Amino acid sequence: MKITFLGGGNMATALIGGLLGKGFAADDLAVIELNEDGRRHLETRYGVRTHAAPDAAAMACDVIVLAVKPQQMKTAMVPLVPMLSSQIVVSIAAGLRLDDMSRWLGGYRRLVRTMPNTPALIGAGITGLCALPEVDDSGRANAERILQAVGSTVWIDDEARMDAVTAVSGSGPAYVFMFIEALQQAGEALGFTPEQARQLAIETTLGAARLAAQSEEPAAILRERVTSKGGTTEAALQTMAQREVLQGIVAGVFAANARGRELGEQLGQD
Repeated sequence: MKITFLGGGNMATALIGGLLGKGFAADDLAVIELNEDGRRHLETRYGVRTHAAPDAAAMACDVIVLAVKPQQMKTAMVPLVPMLSSQIVVSIAAGLRLDDMSRWLGGYRRLVRTMPNTPALIGAGITGLCALPEVDDSGRANAERILQAVGSTVWIDDEARMDAVTAVSGSGPAYVFMFIEALQQAGEALGFTPEQARQLAIETTLGAARLAAQSEEPAAILRERVTSKGGTTEAALQTMAQREVLQGIVAGVFAANARGRELGEQLGQD
């Protein structure tokens, strides 16, 4: 499978590194990157082919990964239109809807929309994918194979739920970072050094996540097993319940979902 990236930013380089780590040949990967320094960096670090603009050589591929910023996507897509034939086009840009991208590509329909998250930068991401009906099983498999180079994947049948993917897993790392920040802040206030508080907060979060991943029990049951009646954990959770921490997180995810729909409307305007 030959893959061409439109844009060579952080997520594109994470995918390139992941693909090379999975055994892809550098010769099968190409990047269309406007910035000369960016092209030089990609060639030196990864050994991939680079192009300053879309041309026949760059477009001689099976999959095109759209990896430019959402606000720049419409303009960046225009030069691709006359050179599209049977390639699968995979977007990793947040918020852009399939029908809007298809319209910008002159009605081209072999499109897959994805939403990776930032842990993909270290190969620990989770990506939601949604495809137009014109993408066959082979095309879906190729798109999934690319995103699985940086983590796990889940297919979403209804594109309307892609905003929810953004709200839960796309924005989700920020919620976790805020929790780590809170634990560290509390630890420092209780007398630990910043280094000690950081280690306690991060290792606790990592360990709890690993335990949840390896257990078949719901998170609520795992929480109950840590909570002894009349103990320290119960005291903490009762205080958090009084502050409506759980409800606040759920409300925040719903707010992100609503904002995602709004941004999709704005970005999709002609």
